Amino acid sequence: MKNLELIIPFCIPPVGLEKDLLRELRTPSLARLIAAAGKPRLQMAEDFARALPHEYWQTGQFPPLPDANSPPLTWNRMRDIGLDPQQGHWFTMQPVHIHIARDHLVLTDQRRLDLPEEEARVLFDIAQEACREAQLELRYGNAQTWFLRADAWSDLQTATSDVACGHNIDIWMPKGEYERQWRKLQNEIQMSWFAHEINHRREMRGDKPVNSVWLSGGASGFQQNNVQASSIHLDLLSEAAINNDWGHWLHQMQILEDEHFSTQLQALQNKQISQLDLLVSDTQRLARFSVTRWGLRRFWVKPSLHTLFTLPSS
Repeated sequence: MKNLELIIPFCIPPVGLEKDLLRELRTPSLARLIAAAGKPRLQMAEDFARALPHEYWQTGQFPPLPDANSPPLTWNRMRDIGLDPQQGHWFTMQPVHIHIARDHLVLTDQRRLDLPEEEARVLFDIAQEACREAQLELRYGNAQTWFLRADAWSDLQTATSDVACGHNIDIWMPKGEYERQWRKLQNEIQMSWFAHEINHRREMRGDKPVNSVWLSGGASGFQQNNVQASSIHLDLLSEAAINNDWGHWLHQMQILEDEHFSTQLQALQNKQISQLDLLVSDTQRLARFSVTRWGLRRFWVKPSLHTLFTLPSS
C-alpha cells in the first residue's frame, strides 16, 4: 500500500473570515479527513519571505532560511516546457501588469492577465530585442513564461510573482549587485510596450495592459524537487485567495471535495492507499494533516473542519 500526498496551496482560510467561510462550506469528506488526522504539524515562514511556503517546500527548503532567495526552479521549468538550457544562469521572466496605487506600485495576479499567444509573441519579440542590446539571451516558453539568461546575475535576490501579488512591489524587487542593470532592462521593456498598439487594443476591450516584466527563480542547474511521484499538486485555490475572491474560493473548494477529497477518502477506506497526507498552506503557514485507516476507524471522532480553521497564525 502506498502513501499519497495532496499539496493544496491556500487551503488554510484567511484570518478573520474563518466563521463566514465555514458556514458556507459543504465538504463532508474533507471534514472527516481533517478530524481523523488529529493535530497537524504546523510550520511558519518568516515575514517577507521571497516565496510562498509551498513553493519553498517543493524544493526541500521549508522553512526557508532568513533572506532565502526564491526557489531556483527555472531550469526545471524550462525542461518541463520542452527547452534544454544546458548551461548558464537562467531566470523565469513573466509579462505582468503593475498598477499604480495611492503612493506605490502593486503587482497584479498574472492568472487574470488573459494574455493570448499572438499578443505574447509580439511583446516577447520587443523584449527580446531589448535583451539583445543588453547582451542577454531571452527565450520563449509560453504566453505567461519566458526565460532570461544572465550568468553574471547569479547572486541576484528575487521573489516569486505569487508572493509579491497585491503588495507594494518595492520590497519584492530584485536586490543585489546587478539590480540596477535589471531595472534598466525592465524600464527599457516597459517603455517599448507603453504605447504599443497591443496595449491600446487591450485597454479598449477592458483588459489590463501588459506593462512590465517580473523576474524570479534564478538557477544554474536542475533543482531536486521535494515532490515525489505519490504527490499531487492541486492549485485550484491560489487565484481566488490571491485576489480575495472568496466566493470563487468556496466554489473551488467544492470542486476539490467532489473530485479529490471524497475520492481519496474512499481510497483509504478501500485499502487502496495506507496513508493520506494533506499539505495545506497560506502565505506564511504550512500544515500537514496525516490520515490513516486506523484514524478513520475512530468512529467516536465527529467530522469537523475545526482544526483546519483554527490553526495558529503566529
